[in-house]
Amino acid sequence: MTVTGGTEQFHNLVESHRGILYKVGRSYCLNPDDRDDLIQEIIVQLWRSFPTYDANKSFSTWMYRIALNVAISSLRTERVRSKHIISADDRVLESVAAEAELSETTVVLYQMIERMEPLNRALMLLFLDGFSHREISDVLAISETNVSTKISRLKTAIKQEFTNEPCS
Repeated sequence: MTVTGGTEQFHNLVESHRGILYKVGRSYCLNPDDRDDLIQEIIVQLWRSFPTYDANKSFSTWMYRIALNVAISSLRTERVRSKHIISADDRVLESVAAEAELSETTVVLYQMIERMEPLNRALMLLFLDGFSHREISDVLAISETNVSTKISRLKTAIKQEFTNEPCS
């Protein structure tokens, strides 16, 4: 069953799940202007795809799938189109300054997620947002077994990176 609702229904659904937009935006774009552009691009694609949304399924899962596809596609396009103007270290420092209200652990976790390959980044966002392995499998179009394996490996890598961090 596809959705037949209009603009208001779309707006209400996107508004109630807007946290997904910011999580994906923050994970794929450190620069606030680029992040805003990506979020707008995601919303446009959500609107274009809205007539095909099946109201019997989870809106957040559908939204994540589109948002991550747009973000990954945008990331690939940007990498091909141009080189980064500033170094990764400068981008991380800019991001940390912009996110000063976040805890130190959260900032470090975002830095780790930023360094992940696009699929692992998407997987980690979904996992941290509490999606089940089945839901992650649906969003990313990979098997549940693959999801479990990748999550296990990512947890191990993150744990190791946290324990290897020098104490201040």
